[in-house]
Amino acid sequence: MIGTVLMVLLILMLLGALPTWPHSKSWGYAPSGTLGTVLVIVFILVLVGRI
Repeated sequence: MIGTVLMVLLILMLLGALPTWPHSKSWGYAPSGTLGTVLVIVFILVLVGRI
């Protein structure tokens, strides 16, 4: 249950971090890349059964 909630929250955060608005164009892909890495780690932990 907690793993599913974490995955949904991380996916929403990943979508929110994409540099699509004018004020965030200078950020590059660092915020979404970091959240993407965290999402992959949480997904692997859910598959393994640790969360």
